[in-house]
Amino acid sequence: MNVEFYRHSLGAADAEGVARVLDTPFLTSGTVGKNVEAQLTDFFAVPHALLMNSWTNGAVATLLALRVGPGDEVIVPAMTFIATANVVELLGAKPVFVDVDPATLLMTPAAVEKAITSRTKAVIAVHLYGQMCDMRALSELLAEQSGIALLEDCAHCFEGQRDDYGPGQYSDAALFSFYATKNVTCGEGGAFVTRRPELYEAVMRTRLHGMSASAVDRYKTGGYKHWDMEVLGVKANLPDLLAVLLPRQIRTIRDRLSARSALALEYANALAELDVRVPCTENGVVHAHHLFPIHVHPQQREKVIAGLNKRGVAVAVNYRSVPTLTYYHRKYGYAPESFPVSYQWGEGTITLPFFPDLSAEARAHVLTSLADVISVGAARR
Repeated sequence: MNVEFYRHSLGAADAEGVARVLDTPFLTSGTVGKNVEAQLTDFFAVPHALLMNSWTNGAVATLLALRVGPGDEVIVPAMTFIATANVVELLGAKPVFVDVDPATLLMTPAAVEKAITSRTKAVIAVHLYGQMCDMRALSELLAEQSGIALLEDCAHCFEGQRDDYGPGQYSDAALFSFYATKNVTCGEGGAFVTRRPELYEAVMRTRLHGMSASAVDRYKTGGYKHWDMEVLGVKANLPDLLAVLLPRQIRTIRDRLSARSALALEYANALAELDVRVPCTENGVVHAHHLFPIHVHPQQREKVIAGLNKRGVAVAVNYRSVPTLTYYHRKYGYAPESFPVSYQWGEGTITLPFFPDLSAEARAHVLTSLADVISVGAARR
């Protein structure tokens, strides 16, 4: 049988919401988006939220608002998606990579502390695969520094928690992705949440070319209102046509987390007897389980991927160590030994099909296929 890597849960009811927006004269960022932003402030218990058209543009808008630019450094983990580092590079600043914890694959306060210099302007903590970094400890560390912003890459972690808090509680801002494969999705999109009113006001401008008034605000009194541009910005706002897909998913995300957690436990129990590794989950963490990655011997990975594909199982690689990708290797000279934990994980990781609607038959086929391929690989070593 064929098992897809991912399938969204959007359907006819969601299409009706899109049709309702099409019946209005306003397709871009308007009242639908504002209502979703209010829903986000309630969900994350923060006073301010803004919808974005992607995690990437939301991060660029946030870094612009923080005035990150040439000569500045931003600390990021070496094990992440390329966007976390690319947004820093795009603004002319330097991404300073740190290796991750070998058990959890998360950024640690100790690694961040060693990487701080007089040029450090921000730290971006990545909640990889759905497990939150220790934001309380990172916040306490940076409180001892001067002028270093703390951001959260929550692309994998909408519903996750750590101890008694969730995203946005110990950072200057948390940034989310609503890309096609995320736990909350509208195909493309993202969000920014913050407790800082001045940062919210700044990002309101930098997410829309630096303009002083959005389209809906320019016409909300019935007539035209002039606008100005005092800062440089990007085009990062999310249209109502996509925002309308989000409210139901946000309302039901906790219910769907139960299904994701059960699936993760089923996978973990079945894989316990195989020669594979999975990241550890720390005590006190409510894991969002966005992805289910495993690690096989690097020399066997391509054979395992080919074997699974031959059996109809679609997989992905999330991720390879960013500093050793061609662009960063050429520019900064990073080598595999520069960030050994991230490199070794990146050379052997495979992401299995993982979503709540994955049938019992499909799950069994994934696990049986993996066991067959791993056994064949082990026999050939």
